[in-house]
Amino acid sequence: MLKRKATAVWRGAGADGTGELTTTSGVLSNTPYSAAARFKNEDGTAGTNPEELIAAAHAGCFNMALAFGLAGAGFPPEELSTDAVVTIEQEGVHWKVASSALTLRARVPGLDQAKFDEIAAVAKANCPISRVLNAEITLDATLEG
Repeated sequence: MLKRKATAVWRGAGADGTGELTTTSGVLSNTPYSAAARFKNEDGTAGTNPEELIAAAHAGCFNMALAFGLAGAGFPPEELSTDAVVTIEQEGVHWKVASSALTLRARVPGLDQAKFDEIAAVAKANCPISRVLNAEITLDATLEG
């Protein structure tokens, strides 16, 4: 069993509060996050937000799962580039992660479209972040020549 740890500190009321995120690896170290960054589509000047971090985690997790799947099938990828767009929606007075849209551009020599689509679908369904999300997950995958 593997465990990963992050710590979040929050100060102040919801809309006016701010906080910092720190991970054991040090990749995040007192990294600011705020309600403004979460609900106002700001460009990062107010820090990050949980959904942005989920998007990064989902894109990274999917790429890793796909790379393992492709290599296992005998088609090691030259490059996998995935964007993840996480959408949150208000549901009554609460918010929920409604979807994560993955957009993949891949360079994989010698692989045909049908096999690519099959391996990508398995990676989308089975990467650990996909499995933890209770949201619609879509994939738009392009195999580049």
